[in-house]
Amino acid sequence: MVKENSNSINLLKEALEVVHSEIFDIRKENEDLKSKNEANLKRISELDDRLNDQDRYCRRWNLRLEGLTECAEDNVKARVMEICKEVVVEKDRNFVASNVDIAHRVGRSYDSGKERNQGRGEVRIGHSLHTNEEEFVIKRRDTVFQSLQELEIHCSQNEVPHIALLGSGGGQRAMVGLLGSLVELDKAGLLDCILYLSGVSGSTWCMASLYKEPDWSTKLDTVKDKIIKRLSGPEVSWGDAYAKLKKYHKKDNFSLTDVWAVMVVTEYVKEIDEQKLTDQWDQLSKDPFPIYTAIDKQCKQKKDGDPWFEISPHEAGYSLTGAFVETSSFCSQFDNGSKKKEQPEMDMLYLQALCGSALADKDEIFKSFWERIKEFFQHLIPIKEMNTLERKSEDPKAPPEEMYYQVLMDLVDMTVSVLNGEDTSELDQSIRKSLNDLFLSICTCMAKWIWGRNYNFLHKMRDEAVPAALLESETRDYEDAGLLLNSPYFSVLREERNIDLIISLDYSDGDPFMTVRETAEMCKKLNIPFPEVNIPCEDVKKPKDFYVFEGQNAPTVIHIPLFNVVNSGGKLRFYDVETWRKKYATFHHAYKAEMITDLMEFAGKNISNNREKLLEQIRVVVGRKGHN
Repeated sequence: MVKENSNSINLLKEALEVVHSEIFDIRKENEDLKSKNEANLKRISELDDRLNDQDRYCRRWNLRLEGLTECAEDNVKARVMEICKEVVVEKDRNFVASNVDIAHRVGRSYDSGKERNQGRGEVRIGHSLHTNEEEFVIKRRDTVFQSLQELEIHCSQNEVPHIALLGSGGGQRAMVGLLGSLVELDKAGLLDCILYLSGVSGSTWCMASLYKEPDWSTKLDTVKDKIIKRLSGPEVSWGDAYAKLKKYHKKDNFSLTDVWAVMVVTEYVKEIDEQKLTDQWDQLSKDPFPIYTAIDKQCKQKKDGDPWFEISPHEAGYSLTGAFVETSSFCSQFDNGSKKKEQPEMDMLYLQALCGSALADKDEIFKSFWERIKEFFQHLIPIKEMNTLERKSEDPKAPPEEMYYQVLMDLVDMTVSVLNGEDTSELDQSIRKSLNDLFLSICTCMAKWIWGRNYNFLHKMRDEAVPAALLESETRDYEDAGLLLNSPYFSVLREERNIDLIISLDYSDGDPFMTVRETAEMCKKLNIPFPEVNIPCEDVKKPKDFYVFEGQNAPTVIHIPLFNVVNSGGKLRFYDVETWRKKYATFHHAYKAEMITDLMEFAGKNISNNREKLLEQIRVVVGRKGHN
């Protein structure tokens, strides 16, 4: 009997243990569900807030497009309805109210108004982002949000900051320096926090190399090694370069930018990249949104109109004016906003030349360019002799190829004579007798100093929102933005991009603060929000490695000069700064492998040494967005 009771008790104990275990599991599952429910409720609340913010944003901008002013606190829908009451009879007000609400949220179609998005290949006027860019920003914000969580910077979706990384000009110094900076940003876990990557001149060469690799930011070590191997490898052959130049010469608008692409850019990037910018970009890209920048030469010279020009995977156009065309149609001919003549989309080699053609001042370019042309055709003589033998069998009257080289020498002599103020009529006669079309085109472009000539997609348009200076000429000339400002600030200062934090990587030669100081001055004149920039006098010759500029209702700007007193162990004196600048001069033969890796390490230190400071500034920006 006792034995049976003991067995029963043991069975009950086992049963109770099972029940207790089940109770524990149920409680745990219940707690998990409660936690998930709370998270979902919080997420729903955040999405509601975001939806309301976006709704208010659309309403305010649609109101602005009609020329009405408003304050952030205004109930803009109520204001529109007040206006409607004054012009609509009472019986129609309910119908009007419903339609006004829809139009005010999603905008309205414009027959000839201020916002035109007429479809592929045509011109768009308006201060808004391209639809594809808007979609990218929404997706990229999720990536940034996840990255911030991993960095233990906790925020809501609404508080995700828009961070832009700027690469200045500086030839191959900027190209290699930007690569080194990006590698360290990746190691620091900060690369996925970047929404936009914008470049000038040499930095665009780095960008072109990166974006030819899909999702490069997810495999940067591999991509970096591939780029270094190419940059330290053999140059493009003279024969391939000449073949490419002949292709460029067939375009409607041939300029020194085409020659520069083939003769100079290839010397540094070591390839002829015939990819198109629109081919490189996948809407599902995991990389920051790329913006290549240039300037309108005529606007810069005449100080009339909007000189700031940007080229993204989706559209090209004037950043501040808000006048854009599909990137694939940028080179095509337009009349009153409609495509008149199709032209091939520019390739990446030409884009790199368009953005990176100011490696020195005009006199130095002129001298070096002629030397490069001379060298170019010297190397072509053996190639041409082979072609001559083939053509001689077909046409015994074909002129000897050495004649072309003599023409080149005459051109050099003619240039010197012009500079010396001497009579060139005899040389001119001699050249014209023997010059073929390609050489004549180069000569003409050199004489007139024609760079970056393309059809003007705004030609003959009638729109009050566009400066008259941009509407008149059939063609426009575009050149390196470094000739006006050596950092692409204005591409990210477009109000519709809503940038909260700018990280400026400055690889400029000379004054390491010129770009940020001049930007502040220009923004003041243009009434664009930008923080005040005050640099201690002693820092100009002995710059530190990290500066922060803040202002009310303006993006925070972090400025990082390449060569500074910190990234070489604090021992870098003024003359050492100059030594480094001379070693990595803007106008320098292509770097060898050792120079490339040394410079990448140098630039990378500016990131690794300041990781905590960068995180701190991101936290400050997130906190400010949360407070607002």
